[in-house]
Amino acid sequence: MAIQLLELQQAEKLSACKISLSLGLNTEQNLIEQFLQFNCKLMQASTALLSFHQEPYLWHRCPEKLQAVDSTTIAKSLNTLFVNDDLIDHQHPRYPTLLAFLNVFKRKVQSAIALHLRHPDQTSLGYVVLFDEDAQAFSELQKQLLQAHCVNFMQQLELKFSHDELKELYEQEAALNVSKTKFFSIISHDLRAPFHGLLGFSEILAKERDTLDESSIQNIADYLHETSQSTYNLLESLLNWAMAEGGRFVYHPINFKLRQITNIVTDILKTLALKKHIELVNEVDENLTVYADMNMITSVIQNLVSNALKFTDVDSAGKVFIRAQSKGDHVEICVKDTGLGMTQAQIKDLFQPRITVSLKGTAGEKGAGLGLALCKRFVEMNLGEISASSKEGGGTQFTVLLPAAREHVDSCIEQHKSQEKLV
Repeated sequence: MAIQLLELQQAEKLSACKISLSLGLNTEQNLIEQFLQFNCKLMQASTALLSFHQEPYLWHRCPEKLQAVDSTTIAKSLNTLFVNDDLIDHQHPRYPTLLAFLNVFKRKVQSAIALHLRHPDQTSLGYVVLFDEDAQAFSELQKQLLQAHCVNFMQQLELKFSHDELKELYEQEAALNVSKTKFFSIISHDLRAPFHGLLGFSEILAKERDTLDESSIQNIADYLHETSQSTYNLLESLLNWAMAEGGRFVYHPINFKLRQITNIVTDILKTLALKKHIELVNEVDENLTVYADMNMITSVIQNLVSNALKFTDVDSAGKVFIRAQSKGDHVEICVKDTGLGMTQAQIKDLFQPRITVSLKGTAGEKGAGLGLALCKRFVEMNLGEISASSKEGGGTQFTVLLPAAREHVDSCIEQHKSQEKLV
């Protein structure tokens, strides 16, 4: 049975060699190379083999270089050598079997020794084999030193695994903290706008009660009730989402009518629009449906409309439009304003997260600078696209492309899973 020695760059399945990669394979700090080189010098052997369970390659080190060997053809033969013993040398009854196994390397092997590698908890990790073309007997001291070095190597490997695991947990926790920070930024961003109206009209009731007739008071009371209810519903939805996902943004798509959420957004933001004398126009067709996460898309549209109101002039001529139309298998949503517009330099960095305070609106409104970055993230999680076009002094239009609702949504789910794997 012939085998082929592969250069490391020829090994196509390196990504499956988790242990080897963690030991710095293909790096200057290659611990596999160092381990085998030390063992060869210790035992005065010219060649060494290292095998880890569940990896597609064995590592073959001769004096010239380290090479890979496809383990699918020889791993089983190597496994059968070790039954109850951890060391096979010239005194072991399976020593002839070991020499026969090494014949596949087309070398006239005269001496060899093999050692079972175990975790500190005694579970099997793999094997190391040292062999030479010259006949020689390994001394008891050499064997003891080899065993001690392998034990130390296994302990070092265990520490490396623990370090990598802790590092991964730390990175996951750091990512979770960033997600939580962004999530609370969404809550603050989405709740700020309706409170402008609540505070404004409640101030009128508190300070100008005597100047109002019963009809005006009733209108304000109706508005306060409706806005409080819609804001509470939004807050409850956001908090339920936060509790359900533990701070993580998880994709939960459904088929729903787009008009449902544009109505929610216009109800929440109409007071801010009235306060700034801006006409907020919801032109979304009642029958347009999309397949997306309803909470995420509500937040996206509310962010876009809130920004449009923020940067539209207080001159009684400003308008903000919410429009949508079918585009084949997708639905195109547009939020267009007649506001200040932006330069090309501003558009270029528009969707980059900024922790600093963003530009002030036409009425001095402040923002956290994270809204559009989160919009982009949410749209992409929903297999969509978001873009912006603007002309300084000529208004801005944000365009969101989302999958249209389908009778069979399995394909969408599989597409999203595939995208998650690529990420």
